[in-house]
Amino acid sequence: MNERIRALALQVGMRSPDLFKLTVAHMSVDTLEEFNAETIRDCIQTLRSNGYDDAAQCLQDIYFGLDHPI
Repeated sequence: MNERIRALALQVGMRSPDLFKLTVAHMSVDTLEEFNAETIRDCIQTLRSNGYDDAAQCLQDIYFGLDHPI
């Protein structure tokens, strides 16, 4: 598994030694939502770090809303 995905999963509270065995049925909605949000935040930061500020802002606006700063 990609180590960045593993780190994000552990950051939001997924505590399985083999994250591939986790399924949506085993996760709370809150944990899944937080994992999704952390993944999007990571993507936004990667875009900004590579000079794609317009794309980062677009992704942020679409996922988090226009008035929600990260």
